[in-house]
Amino acid sequence: MESIEQKFNLVLTEEQILIRDTIRDFSDKSIRPVIMKYDESQEFPMEIMQLLGEMGFLGILIPEQYGGAGLGYIEYALVIEEIAKVDPSIALSVAAHNGLCTNHLYTFSNDKLRKKYLPDLTSGKKIGAWGLTESSSGSDAGNMSTTAVKDGDNYILNGNKTFITHGTVGEISVIMAVTDKAKNKKGITAFIVEKGMEGFVIGKKENKLGMRASDTTQLIFENCKVPAENMVGNEGEGFIQAMKILEGGRISIAALSLGLAQGAMEAAIKYSVERKQFGKQLKEFQAIQFKFAEMSTNIEAARLLTYKAASMKDKSIPNTKEAAMAKLFASEIAEKAANESVQILGGYGFMKDYPVEKFYRDVKLLTIGEGTSEIQRIVIARDILKD
Repeated sequence: MESIEQKFNLVLTEEQILIRDTIRDFSDKSIRPVIMKYDESQEFPMEIMQLLGEMGFLGILIPEQYGGAGLGYIEYALVIEEIAKVDPSIALSVAAHNGLCTNHLYTFSNDKLRKKYLPDLTSGKKIGAWGLTESSSGSDAGNMSTTAVKDGDNYILNGNKTFITHGTVGEISVIMAVTDKAKNKKGITAFIVEKGMEGFVIGKKENKLGMRASDTTQLIFENCKVPAENMVGNEGEGFIQAMKILEGGRISIAALSLGLAQGAMEAAIKYSVERKQFGKQLKEFQAIQFKFAEMSTNIEAARLLTYKAASMKDKSIPNTKEAAMAKLFASEIAEKAANESVQILGGYGFMKDYPVEKFYRDVKLLTIGEGTSEIQRIVIARDILKD
C-alpha cells in the first residue's frame, strides 16, 4: 500500500528540486534588488517577466508542442511559492499569466487557437489577462452584465470588467461575456480578445494598497468586434470553464500565500537575531519563540494542504474541496504571519526599509482574490455536506 507521501508526491523529485532551486536563485539575484523600485512606481516588471519567459516559467502547465514547459501543478506551485518569498506581487503576475489566461486558452480552445496564441504567451513575448470580475458581480460571477451578440462572422462585446490583472499590459485576454441572458450561467461564453481590436478600451489603472507591481486595470468594451472563431469552446460553456480554471487558481494562490508567509517569517527571524533588547537577542525571549513556533507550524500545515491539492490536480483526481481548503487556510495563516512579523519588528516593521512592511500590505489580497475566504468556506461545506 502506498504511503500518503507516495500517493500525493509530497517528497520532491530531483527535477522538482532543481526547478525550485533555479527559481529561488533567480528570485534572490534578479527580483530582490528591485522590489521597492517596482512597488513604489507601480511599474509592471516587464523585463523580469520576459526573463521568466525565457526560463520556461510563463508556460509551466503548457505542453512543449505549444512552447510550454510541459510541467504540472507541483512544479507550478514551487515556482509561485519561491517567487512569493521575495516579491508576492511578481508571483501574482506569474500566477495570473500561467494559471488564468494561458491555462484557460490551452484547456478549452481548439488547436488552431492554441497554435495562434500560446507560443507568444509561453515565451513571454506577450502577457495574458483574464476577465471575469465586474463591479456588480464579484463573488456572484454568474451575474455579469457584459454581453456578446452575434453579428455575422463576429461577436460584438459591450460592458466593463474590473480588477483585471494585466489589464494594461496584457495583449491577449480571455473574456467572459453573456451570449444568452435567459440561460443565466449557462448563457456565458468565453472569447479571446486582442489588444488593439476595435472597441477594446483600457480603463482606469487601480492605485492599490499592495501587490503594486502587478498591473490591475478596468477593461471597457464599446461595440468591440471579436471574430467568432475566437470563441473558446462553445457558446454557453464560459462559466463552467471559468470555475474549472479557478480551481487551479486556488492552488496557485495557496502557493503564493505559503511563500509570502515563509518570506515574512524568515525576515522576522533575521531581525530577531540582529536585534538586542535587555542584553539578549530578540529570539531568546519566549514570547518571540512562541510566535515563530506557531508561524512555522501553520506554514508547514499550509504546505501539506497546498501540495496535496497540487498532486491531486496532476493526477486528475477531483480536488474542488482540497484546493479550496488549501487556499482558505494558506491565505489566512499568511495574513497572521505577516501581522506577527510586523509585531516582532515593532516600529521598524512599519518602515519600508524592512521587507515585512510590504508583506503586510501584499497579504490582504490573498483572502480576497480568486474567491474570498467566505466563498471558500461555502465551497468546502457544499462538498462535505453533499448527498
